[in-house]
Amino acid sequence: MTREHRKHRGDRDDDGRAGPGQNHLLPETRLEIRVSAGHPVLAGATLGDERGRVAGAEWVAHPGAPSLPGVAVPSGPAADHRLAVDLDAVPGTVHRVSVLLALTGTAARFGALAAPFVSVTGPDDTEIASYTITGLDRESALVALELYRRQGAWKVRAMGQGYEGGLAALLGDQGLERAADLAASILAASASAPVPTPERDRPAEAPAARVPGRSTSPDDGTHRGRGAHARTGRDGRAYVGPGTRTRT
Repeated sequence: MTREHRKHRGDRDDDGRAGPGQNHLLPETRLEIRVSAGHPVLAGATLGDERGRVAGAEWVAHPGAPSLPGVAVPSGPAADHRLAVDLDAVPGTVHRVSVLLALTGTAARFGALAAPFVSVTGPDDTEIASYTITGLDRESALVALELYRRQGAWKVRAMGQGYEGGLAALLGDQGLERAADLAASILAASASAPVPTPERDRPAEAPAARVPGRSTSPDDGTHRGRGAHARTGRDGRAYVGPGTRTRT
């Protein structure tokens, strides 16, 4: 499948200077990922291997199946989301947790909407990293960020990688078979989901580790994407913004 993506600009300091490009080490394993989109979007997550390949539909968390080992996502589209992540509960075969956003309903492209803002916070509500996804145009689905395991440590990488082919193109890029059918079922489930309230939209605590569905671990494969850039702002917090990468 042809890969669809666009370059995006990174976050900037208050004086307009871009921060140095690097990935950011996560000091916590229990996290909350917050999304503010300004327009109802679907939020989900996929669990992949070292190269970002997802073995099957049972490794995708979405409104119709909101809980996976170590990950819990909201039950329907909303302008603001909170996703619960416990990296200690993620199966050992999983090396990448990708957070995805997709438009639903009549919204056709992210470029016509406000730029989504994504942040990662720790259990004490302290912000670890954040960035705004800019430069989107005709894309209707995107990988917002990626949590990945490297040499026993977890890091966050800002992605902002959009797909003009929508959720089907995104899932297919991660190696899922029958991606179009899966995307259609996810969007259908989100359309029938109840209208979220602030309390109901907050996901439950991420479930403990277990291998979902079949015992097969994610397949090996090829993964390319957008890299994360991190910087320390004047307030001492780490901020991340997207940049280009091929492989790491």
